[in-house]
Amino acid sequence: MSTHTAAVDTLRDSLVQVRTEVGKAVVGQDGAVTGLIIALLARGHVLLEGVPGVAKTLLVRSLSHALSLETKRVQFTPDLMPGDVTGSLVYDAKVGEFEFRKGPVFTNILLADEINRTPPKTQSSLLEAMEERQVSVDGVSLALPDPFIVAATMNPIEYEGTYTLPEAQLDRFLLKLVLDIPERDAEYEVLRRHADGFNPRDLAGAGVTAVLGAEELHAAQAAVASVGSSPDVLAYIVDLARATRRSPSVKLGVSPRGATALLASAKAWAWLSGYDSITPDHIQAMVLPCWRHRIQLRPEAELEGVAVDAILRAVMAQVQVPI
Repeated sequence: MSTHTAAVDTLRDSLVQVRTEVGKAVVGQDGAVTGLIIALLARGHVLLEGVPGVAKTLLVRSLSHALSLETKRVQFTPDLMPGDVTGSLVYDAKVGEFEFRKGPVFTNILLADEINRTPPKTQSSLLEAMEERQVSVDGVSLALPDPFIVAATMNPIEYEGTYTLPEAQLDRFLLKLVLDIPERDAEYEVLRRHADGFNPRDLAGAGVTAVLGAEELHAAQAAVASVGSSPDVLAYIVDLARATRRSPSVKLGVSPRGATALLASAKAWAWLSGYDSITPDHIQAMVLPCWRHRIQLRPEAELEGVAVDAILRAVMAQVQVPI
């Protein structure tokens, strides 16, 4: 085994260990933990959907702790202004000029809590940061820290006083992860830990330790970028995307950006699973989290209660899988 291969295997083992570390604080959300790690490896952003109280905030804090990354949280409200997120110019009377005070977006993992509770003007202030990884102030562009990821949460049951995220912004999120109420055994384990004195604000006390840092994460991202993809597999992604646009229940199907997002996330999942190139299995595993927020249903399909996940499963059943 070459030195390079051994180093890559060590990186992979460390990222698998991150899941174990997060599991010391968060119970029953293994899929969401893996999804966040995939997003970090693919340099993408994540939309977290779940009812209040399923540990969305704790999940992000635990992950950043295990990766030695900085995290900040912004509670999005109807009166939140763009400058409250990106930062603003403040007049310094001592020197007689304006200086820029950085906002919470200048971090590694930004937890945008209830992003659909703030008006479109503030939502769009995140767009440049998410896509260009920079903030422009007074004609000057300021680079954000690297790595940078937005983990935005949404409450799926309470729509009063919310603002629907525009399609252009939804498309900027690599994955949409759904955090369900945990199974009975997992919920019992949550209660048992709290009965034993678990404090969600004291991650170190819970035994969560840093496994790797930003430098190792950059090396892992480079390794993910080198994962191969055959022409047949690329054609399979294209066929899946085109099939979503032909579905009678769909008003707006997956865009070419959505297809590239599926490729990126499938590469990350393949590398994390120990493969040198992606297979149809890796693509199928990532279709739902990668595409469920990119499809817009026709009004009549919404009235009939058609689920986007069901449409995507039907598309995968219809499209021929390359052998």
